[in-house]
Amino acid sequence: MNILVTGGAGYVGSTLIPMLLASGHRVRVFDSLLHGGRSMLSVWAHPGFDFRFGDIRDYKAVRDSVAGMDAVVHLAAIVGDPACARQPQVARAVNLDASLALLEESKLAGVSRFVFASTCSNYGRMSEPESYIDETSELKPVSLYAETKVAVEQAMIGASDGPVCQTLLRFATVYGVSPRMRFDLTVNEFTADLLIKKQLIVFGEQFWRPYIHVRDAARAIGLVLSAERNKVRGEIFNVGSTAENYQKQQLVELMRPYAPEANIEYVHKEEDPRDYRVCFSKIEQRLGFIGTLTVRDGIEEIAELVKDRVISDFESAAYRN
Repeated sequence: MNILVTGGAGYVGSTLIPMLLASGHRVRVFDSLLHGGRSMLSVWAHPGFDFRFGDIRDYKAVRDSVAGMDAVVHLAAIVGDPACARQPQVARAVNLDASLALLEESKLAGVSRFVFASTCSNYGRMSEPESYIDETSELKPVSLYAETKVAVEQAMIGASDGPVCQTLLRFATVYGVSPRMRFDLTVNEFTADLLIKKQLIVFGEQFWRPYIHVRDAARAIGLVLSAERNKVRGEIFNVGSTAENYQKQQLVELMRPYAPEANIEYVHKEEDPRDYRVCFSKIEQRLGFIGTLTVRDGIEEIAELVKDRVISDFESAAYRN
């Protein structure tokens, strides 16, 4: 297929692109390079790769990039609560308005498949502490980031009977090594802080989150693109593994052997409304998706990255959103 990936230079996108190219697809990346373009260097000379520089809010540039595409994977966004809170108007324009405009342009261009990257943060907080949330559970967004994702989801669900095969993917919190590395994600950040700073302050150690390795997240997108249309059309999938739900304190215990001398301080909080354990059985049963990597694998990966000094300045803004 000819596949457009918006935000393809980002954390998930830069992991996804080589996978799609290796599968024989032709890939066009549309990205504003807000965090630089070094993540694209390894695929730059690939004959199936095409890059378009542009802002997702520039609808003419978007229209030109969508032209001739069979599928669109929409990853471009102002990602995460802090980034959205810092620039709320930009976040709404990028995450909501531009996403809906991209969907319309995709329909007009005759795109066959549209995959939207959403988030498990949409669930907010479990009503029952021992329960697991699934795709039918109530959405309770508690941040602007999640609110914009929910709004796009609702618009897509309301128009799911059109000609485009639309699929919504609610990703667990991502971790692991990527060509566009990030150290502001929980597993990556905690591991690096323990090893480099020898200290870690953990706020709200009792709250639950699901986690997924970035390579598994990318693999799930590829799986959806190759699935039979009737299996993914108009569907919502939580993307992750049910066994990979952790409390923050549990994460720290997995990391402790790598930095046994580090000082760890827990600051108990009750006001964080994001607290959710997620069931991922639907994507496993429907598409056969099973995570191949665990949080333990991700911790070891980051620990080796730190020990081998592959990256020298972990505090650089280039590695954070």
